[in-house]
Amino acid sequence: MKKNFLTAFFMMVTAVFAVHVCAGGKTEKTPQGKIAVAASFDAMQELTKVVGGQKVYIRTIIPAGVEAHDFEPKAGDLTFLSQADVVVYNGLGMEPWLNNALQAAGQNKIRTICASSGIEPIELAEGHHHHHHADEHEHEHEHEHDDEHEHDDNTDPHAWLSLVSAQIMVKNIAAGLSEADPANASFYNANAAAFIAETDALLTKYRTQFMQLTNRHFVTGHAAFGYLCRDFGLKQNSVEDVFSAGEPSAKQLAKLADYCNQYGIKTVFSETAASPQVSAALAREVGASVQTIYTIESAEDGLSYLERMTANIEKIYKSLAQ
Repeated sequence: MKKNFLTAFFMMVTAVFAVHVCAGGKTEKTPQGKIAVAASFDAMQELTKVVGGQKVYIRTIIPAGVEAHDFEPKAGDLTFLSQADVVVYNGLGMEPWLNNALQAAGQNKIRTICASSGIEPIELAEGHHHHHHADEHEHEHEHEHDDEHEHDDNTDPHAWLSLVSAQIMVKNIAAGLSEADPANASFYNANAAAFIAETDALLTKYRTQFMQLTNRHFVTGHAAFGYLCRDFGLKQNSVEDVFSAGEPSAKQLAKLADYCNQYGIKTVFSETAASPQVSAALAREVGASVQTIYTIESAEDGLSYLERMTANIEKIYKSLAQ
């Protein structure tokens, strides 16, 4: 049923796109000498910028404030896709619309970079309101994906919220950009290597700090931080599930309040996209404070990927060290 709806939707968008182009629809001009890259959402744009620097011109397809899981591209998005040299996307079911969008844009030969290729996905237990991973921050393993674009409710797509995963992502982006622009391959690879060195230092610092804590449980607005938990041996619980699919019932909230009391939760982390009012109500109930945490799906506070990830990790550490 969903696939039929998507097909019908994209047939309609394709027709609008054709009219848009035939009518001389506005196009974005890529600056001379730069590779035009379409990034699916903000985290992909940020990581592409880390690798590509001034050699790439990037446009983010999913606009700020739009829930990435439910995005539907418009004619203007297809116009940019039709002109792009490369598209960078997360994979793990985060962009189920991408195949159809590329076809609608007439982009059968565009270079696609699946940033999550090689990252071991976190599988979700069926019907679980939340999930957690503790003491599992070993090196991630190679993993083949059958179809990176298909939506999969059994897989957590939030791999970018992990420094270990981000290292793999920048390697994939550097490899893809190097194929698209061989003349600048050494530039892309050097930028990826610098990012990996910087994140290695952060991983070493915070793994040492988290290992000294007896309590590693924290509570978030929605269960987006499973990969970060895997980096540092933490456990998350959440107000909403992985896909922010509706607010919890009174019974689920009561259970979450018990969890907060059991583990002495002093901070409830809130995200703008995941019921901040409910997070605030839970915090009041258990006598905790509320702090914002970044999901990096949209641009936030003018901060880079690494600035936001460092802020997230530091806030979680401080909340647990109280």
